[in-house]
Amino acid sequence: MINTVRATVLSIANKNNYGYITPSDFNLYAKQAQLDIFEDYFYQYNSWIIKQNARVSGSEYADILKGLVEVIDSFSETRGLTTSGINLYNLPANYYLINKINYYPNTIFSSTTTAAGLNTLTDANATFTTTGTVLPGQFVTNTSLVSVSSGFGAYIVSVDSETQLTLSNNPFGSAATIGNSYTIITTAGIREVERVSQNKIFYLNSSSLTSPNISYPAYVLGGANNLSTGNTITVYPDTIIGSGKILSQYIRYPLDPNWSYSSLTGGEPVFDEGAADYQDFELPDSDEPNLVNKILQYAGVSLREKDIAVFGNIQEQEDNQQQS
Repeated sequence: MINTVRATVLSIANKNNYGYITPSDFNLYAKQAQLDIFEDYFYQYNSWIIKQNARVSGSEYADILKGLVEVIDSFSETRGLTTSGINLYNLPANYYLINKINYYPNTIFSSTTTAAGLNTLTDANATFTTTGTVLPGQFVTNTSLVSVSSGFGAYIVSVDSETQLTLSNNPFGSAATIGNSYTIITTAGIREVERVSQNKIFYLNSSSLTSPNISYPAYVLGGANNLSTGNTITVYPDTIIGSGKILSQYIRYPLDPNWSYSSLTGGEPVFDEGAADYQDFELPDSDEPNLVNKILQYAGVSLREKDIAVFGNIQEQEDNQQQS
């Protein structure tokens, strides 16, 4: 979709010789346009919830709310959280909205991989079949703090041997998986961790009757002290420790779009979909007109051409009126 969006934008912008939009500029505008539309999903969701409660929304094919939920859910991910303190857990760098935090108290096995493989976990020191506790359907979390895929997880598809598991995907990334620590957990005894405010947790912990426990854990967004940095949560009670036991289900940001190209000497850049850094828009095809309109607005401001920005703004307003 990104190539057709760029072609449309250039066609409109060049119609009256307003100016040329470079690939790097287009990618910047495309990133911002996608973020604008992505964040607008949540405002639309709230608006259609109100309409639904007022019984003025449609049903079946006219159920706009259902379509919004499906789009938002496409950005849903589940990630195991790594620790940066006793009960301090790091949130994923790409999270936009935390939906749910769960505590998995039952750890089945923890160790380190000894070989690389696609959608497999190999550990020469493991005894997967002898123990009898490692079973298909359990969850494997990459708990390596130094791995770029730290926190990623996968389900066990099959127990192949004493030392190898087949997984639903590769939680260790595309690089070699040798030396990555991992934890296998089971959904038995899973607990949802309730979110409370920083002020409330103080009062909850002040009494043994109300303080969080293993059966009813809680968390606050942010660190336990001012020395904590980054996006973190603090989980209570502080006996809940260890990477891979706290899993977050969250809505992530869309990946930055990138119109990749190969340069031609003395010619125009040619679209290269096979480039390593190529990234299409992650929005549905129905949002293509909105992307064009928003990119035109940004391009008009950059080129100091009011007509381009006005055109994009008018088209966006017309589309919004049709959807409301």
